[in-house]
Amino acid sequence: MSKLDWHSPEAAKRLNKRHASERRFKFLGMGAVILSLGFLAFLMIIMLKDGLGGLDWRFLSGSDSTDASVAGVWGAAKGSLLTMGVTLLLSFPMGVLAAIYLEEFAPRSRWIEWVEVSINNLAAVPSIIFGLLGLAVFINTFHMPRSSPLVGGLTLALMTMPVIVISGRNAIKAVPPSIRDAALAVGASRVQTVFHHVLPLALPGILTGTIIGMARALGETAPLLMIGMRAFVATPPDGLTSPSSVLPMQIFLWSDEIDKAFVRNTSAAIIVLLVFLLAMNGIAIYLRNKFEVRW
Repeated sequence: MSKLDWHSPEAAKRLNKRHASERRFKFLGMGAVILSLGFLAFLMIIMLKDGLGGLDWRFLSGSDSTDASVAGVWGAAKGSLLTMGVTLLLSFPMGVLAAIYLEEFAPRSRWIEWVEVSINNLAAVPSIIFGLLGLAVFINTFHMPRSSPLVGGLTLALMTMPVIVISGRNAIKAVPPSIRDAALAVGASRVQTVFHHVLPLALPGILTGTIIGMARALGETAPLLMIGMRAFVATPPDGLTSPSSVLPMQIFLWSDEIDKAFVRNTSAAIIVLLVFLLAMNGIAIYLRNKFEVRW
């Protein structure tokens, strides 16, 4: 199109139409952000209004009780810490190693393609299916203790691992091939190339997937419901095999109580869960930014 054409009425009309479309898109995007933040602010205001008065040392250091005035959240919080610890220790290294093998070392064959499709499908399986799997394998077959952080962590690790594998593969795939070629050209072995060059560059993306998977696991109730972690536990767990509850399950149990005094405890427990989630994500984001390398 010539310079004269850009000043024609037709060209001006097309430019105005494009600018109007851009403004509409920006308006819709801003509206979506404002709407999301509005719902979050509304939820936070309600929770703070109902539960802020119940956040005291007695509540934070106590355990579950049939009396709302003495019930506390520490037993469930400790159970969540132990459960998330088992989940992270199992799902993160196994997920990262699986992603490295599938992306860097696995031969292209029908078997590997079947494994890749299965991992993608597992990431979309409803969480209650993993609860049934944990009940059948860990409790009914291996006779592990019911309602324990160990079984809860194993079950949530099965649910979290596919997410870490998928995000890990995408992060490894995003590393430029020139990094691999340069390492191999100076005499590095295949394993040295992966663990000394590729993995450090892919680590921020892997940690992002881990954040998503762990956040999903922290808020789950359905799989833990199937393995018996909805039991009434009056004392904090003293180990991985002790009976325990978790914060989402404790919130569910208190919300189902007839006594209206548990409403404040439910809101206060939700605040503790949100702080727990923000702290966990904050640590993960700090580690991701610390290890981030630009090229």
